[in-house]
Amino acid sequence: MSRPQSGIFAVGTPSHAYLEFDRKPDADPRSLVAAVAGFRDPGSTMAGVDVVTGIRPETWRQLRPGAIPDGVFGFNEPVRGPDGFTMPATQHDLVVWLAGSGYDVVFDAARRVIDGLAGLASLADETSGWSYHADRDLTGFIDGSENPALLDAPSEALIPDGTPGAGGSVLLLQKWTHDVGRWEALSTESQEKVMGRTKSDSTELDPRPTDSHVARTDQDDFGTVFRRNMPFGTIRQHGTMFVGFSPDQSRLTRMLDSMAGRVTGERDALTRYTTPITGAYYFVPSVDDLRSFAPPS
Repeated sequence: MSRPQSGIFAVGTPSHAYLEFDRKPDADPRSLVAAVAGFRDPGSTMAGVDVVTGIRPETWRQLRPGAIPDGVFGFNEPVRGPDGFTMPATQHDLVVWLAGSGYDVVFDAARRVIDGLAGLASLADETSGWSYHADRDLTGFIDGSENPALLDAPSEALIPDGTPGAGGSVLLLQKWTHDVGRWEALSTESQEKVMGRTKSDSTELDPRPTDSHVARTDQDDFGTVFRRNMPFGTIRQHGTMFVGFSPDQSRLTRMLDSMAGRVTGERDALTRYTTPITGAYYFVPSVDDLRSFAPPS
């Protein structure tokens, strides 16, 4: 049985860092992956910090052609809706996601990762994430309410055994900033109509508005996505880091198309109060596939 990177399912960690890297022009892709795999045993934590490593799909396919499903690709083109709304493509070569009990240990681990890759890759984007009132995002609503139970999550998020890339997953990583002034100017009832569920306990509205966030991202329509979203940012600029895992990239691409209005012509109402500023897909290989690149020591 292929073992997944355990950090995918390490829920409950309040402090996070998302480090995205661009490979240096003269660096060998194999050396870059080997360096990441050699930081620590990929099946364990790094000094008490959970680590998830994702590789640009095209790079992983080049290195391990039989260890990734067909049709998995980077976020190489923007997603544009019929009204001009755009989700930008900011694809990088590598992501290292660190999560721990406090930002001190995450900070130390992040510095070790950056130093360890200094000769091979440059840090292209750095984002700090943190929990907000337990399980709410910065809109004040409960986030991840449609996630499968943790015992069921591996079967929903991971590529099944016996298929290319078994034990791995496709990661969609996006930063969305919030227009706090416009959002907080809405009444609670209006916010609930945008979301399609109640603010207090996340009960789905009946009927739900057809342009609501719930309607435009309905997992009954597009398939289950295991979400590990976190708030990010500063007092002046903040929002939601979307972190979604799926064994099938089409679930993610169809969800984004729906949000942009490319499915029904009706755009997700939440996108009128939040703005995507990054977008990347990464392949998160199994522990065994990643370990095959690690140096013997």
